[in-house]
This record gives sequence, C-alpha cells and structure tokens, in this order.
Amino acid sequence: MSLTPAEKYNIITRNLQEVLGKEQIESILAERDLNIYWGTAPTGKPHLGYFVAMTKIADFLEAGCHITVLIADIHAFLDNMKAPMELVGKRAEYYTQLIKATLTSIGVSTERLKFVQGSSYQLTAEYSLANMKLCSKTTERDAKKAGAEVVKQVESPLLSGLMYPGMQALDEEFLGVDAQFGGVDQRKIFVFAEKMLPMIGYKKRSHLMNVMVPGLAGPKMSSSDPDSKIDLLESPEDVKRKLSKAFCEEGNITDNGILSFVKTVLFPLGSMNEKTPSFSILRPEKFGGDVTYTVYQDLENDFRDKKVHPGDLKKAVTESINNLLAPIRKWFDNDELRKLTEDAYPSPKVEVKAKPAKSNKPAANANLPADISRLDIRVARILEAKVHEANPNSYISTVDCGNGDVRTVVSGLAKYIPLAEMQNRLVCAVCNLKPGKFQGVLSSAMLLAGSSPDDQTVELLQPPTSLEAGDLIEFEGYAQADRSSPEKLNPKHLIFEKVSEDFKISPAGLATYKDLEFNTKAGPVSIKSLKEGRIR
Repeated sequence: MSLTPAEKYNIITRNLQEVLGKEQIESILAERDLNIYWGTAPTGKPHLGYFVAMTKIADFLEAGCHITVLIADIHAFLDNMKAPMELVGKRAEYYTQLIKATLTSIGVSTERLKFVQGSSYQLTAEYSLANMKLCSKTTERDAKKAGAEVVKQVESPLLSGLMYPGMQALDEEFLGVDAQFGGVDQRKIFVFAEKMLPMIGYKKRSHLMNVMVPGLAGPKMSSSDPDSKIDLLESPEDVKRKLSKAFCEEGNITDNGILSFVKTVLFPLGSMNEKTPSFSILRPEKFGGDVTYTVYQDLENDFRDKKVHPGDLKKAVTESINNLLAPIRKWFDNDELRKLTEDAYPSPKVEVKAKPAKSNKPAANANLPADISRLDIRVARILEAKVHEANPNSYISTVDCGNGDVRTVVSGLAKYIPLAEMQNRLVCAVCNLKPGKFQGVLSSAMLLAGSSPDDQTVELLQPPTSLEAGDLIEFEGYAQADRSSPEKLNPKHLIFEKVSEDFKISPAGLATYKDLEFNTKAGPVSIKSLKEGRIR
C-alpha cells in the first residue's frame, strides 16, 4: 500500500521531540522521498540509548526514506581525542557491525541503508576547501556555542574541537541529504548548520531531533560513563546488576531512565512488531498479581501512584532488555568479531610500579599558594543518600564524580536538608581532599553547601541542571586543578580551610570565590534561596 505525503510525514516525525524545517520536508515529500543522514562518532561502546535512534531509522525506512549512516571517524578523533587515531579505524568497523546487528535484532533490514565512513570524503581537497570557507565565516564564540552540548568542554579548547560543529554541518552537503537526524542535544549544531551553510553557497537542510534517554544514574546515557548506561554487548548478569543499582525512586517519574526506556524503546518496538504493543509486569498475587500494559501512560500513571513497585519494574525491564540484546550478543559470538572488539577497545595493561624511596625533601606542593587552583571542584551527582545508622544528623551518599568515579561521601546535612532532596541531584564536590574516616565511614569527597549568617539554613550548591557529573567548575583567571595527576590535599595543611575563607554567597544568590562566580559551561552555580552567607 502506497503512502500519501502526509502519512509519510507523520511516520517520519512521530515520537520526535522537535522538527526544524517542517515546510521544507513537506514540500520535498510532495515530489519524492526524503534523503536523511544519521551520524555517530565511534568513541565509547554503543549503549541502549542507540535503540531510540534505531527505532526512528525503522520509521524512516517505513516512510520510504533513503538513509545514510555516517560513521564519523574523523569526528571521534576531533572531539578532544576521545578515540586515539590508531584505534579509530577499528572502532568505526566495530560500530558498523554493531549497528547492523542492532537493526537486524529488531527486524529492520540493513540492505536499504548506506554506510559511509567520514574519512572517505572529509580528507579530500574539495571538502578541505569548503571547510576553510566555513572557517572564514565562523567565530570562535559561535563554534564553542554550537558544540557546547556535544563536544567535550575544557578550559583551553583545542582547535580540533572547534572544527567539529562546522564539519558536521558540511556533512549535510557532501552526503547530499535533505535532512539530518540526531538527538536534541545536537540542536545547537543544527541551528549553526542552518545559519552557516547558506553563507558559503549551500542550501539549508531540515533537522529531526530525538528525545534523549536518561541514564541509569543521570540525565543522559553517555558512552564515556560506564555507570550511566548498558552496553549493547553487556552480559545478562551485568544487565541485571546495573538495573538493580539504577536510580528508580518509588513514585518518581522525573529523570527516570528505566521508565524512559520503556516509553522511547519498548513501546515503539512493540508497535513495529505487534498490532498492539504490550509490556507485562509479573508479580505475586499478594503484591497485585500480573499486569499487562498496552498504553505507556497507564504504566507511568500506576508508577506515579505507587501501584507499581520499582523492584517489579526493574525486573520486567531487565528481562525485556536481555531479550533485546540476545541476538546482538549472538551476532558477535564468533572469533572474528571478538578479535575486532578487543582491537577496538583493548584491555588496559596493568603496570607494576616500584614504590619510590622515601625522601626527607619537602613536598613539591608545599610552597604553592593556597588559592582556588589547588581545589578540584567538579559537578557531581548524588546517586543515592541514606541516613547514617550511627548518627541521624549525617547522610552517607553515593556520589558520581564523573567518568565512572563513584565515591562514598559522609556529610552532616541531615538536620538541614530532607532526605528526598538528596536523591539523584547535581551538586558541587571537592574531589581532591585526602579520604578520611568520619563517624566510622571512609569519606572520599566534600559536598559544598551554602549557609545563612546564623547557620540556621543550609542548602547545597546547585549547578545548572543540563550539566553532567564530571563537568568543570571554573574560576576566571585561575587554572584548574590537574585531574590527570591530582594533588591530594592533606588536612593538616588546611588548604581547603584557607581557600574557603573567600567563599561567599552573592546578593544574586550565586556561589563566589573572591567575588568570582563558580562558573560552568552552562552558567553560574546558584543556591536555592540564600542571598548572603558563607559556603562550606
């Protein structure tokens, strides 16, 4: 049965978060089928969030679209060198195989897809000349702004990272497409492309944006954060373990990665393969018995109303995920692809280093100034907090400090901040203090909080909600603490105490050091209600 242009448009755009260029797409569909490209940079191992893109690619194919899958190997290297050049080729091959396996696992034929490796045309003279033309029209500010949500942000960005957004825009022209598809986190790059391509003589394309799937312990699944995601080749045991630890507070439907996966993947996949999609939760009669949902909203409503327990939801989703991943695991269950996996992501080599001889020389950092450059202050996320069993005035929190660095932190906040406000939230953490035992528990970081002048009100510092664990807190004119070889501050030297004497809350409710804002790539750090006081 042939589809009308309106029917094709509805299939192309269903379940998307945003569409830029609606009229242009409708105009093209009135004459012919749409050409779309979706790109992915082969950096960390692909995760469950890729199923969201795969279900949309299935929609595009159903609507008759011509799809190009770009394996953006050059982009992988440019993005702060997330993929070393010597590994990029193998990772590009790994991604190609894994995407084919994933699409096949959900019943989508890959015969109608065109796979293109970025280096096959991005290293040509024609592309280089176009890139130079685009660079001549692009300011540093525009390049940084365009890549803010995608390119890893550092204090002194490399030129390679600044080139990333422009090259992604040029890909639309050199791949000969009508529209680019990606996550809503790429919106700034899409807007940049719509503005800049016409300035160098190319036409403006349309853009299709998917929702972002929250991670298991944060706002977004990330290939670089092993605790936020489940790899597509994860073992059944690891899937069960990660789901059991995932944040899924009873009744909480906000930033719930498990519920979001059901909504954005399981139900759409059910619609593809069944007339009526369904999701079943199996449980004993004393807990309500088995229940089957054919509409996602009914499940969300029951979870919100606490009619579905997090444990039962996790169990059902674990089974569904393992069923989805089984054919992908089988695809890679051969010597050739096992070798490819090891070549693309080689196991780290363990080096045994001899202990240095003790010296009577003073520590290398003994004469450094006691200023903010000595502190490694990061955006972090509290995954879970509980009341200290031996001290009801303290919390024991599990805190993600970024890139898989999960720590236990003890804080005396229980008499000031409700336990519910300590769950799955962003905070500012000092991460290079020497770990020490507090009330019998080893604490490995410090959570920063603002305190009113009378110390009656205490509130945690609030980084912008769009950030992720590990993002930088910056201070104008001061270098960042070295994370590659961090200085562990000895409490005997009172470095934190000396630096924090200059912490205060501004009249605008912002965290400051010597009147400099605690700044991030998404804006300053604030305090919930305090307009004066100190930070400790």
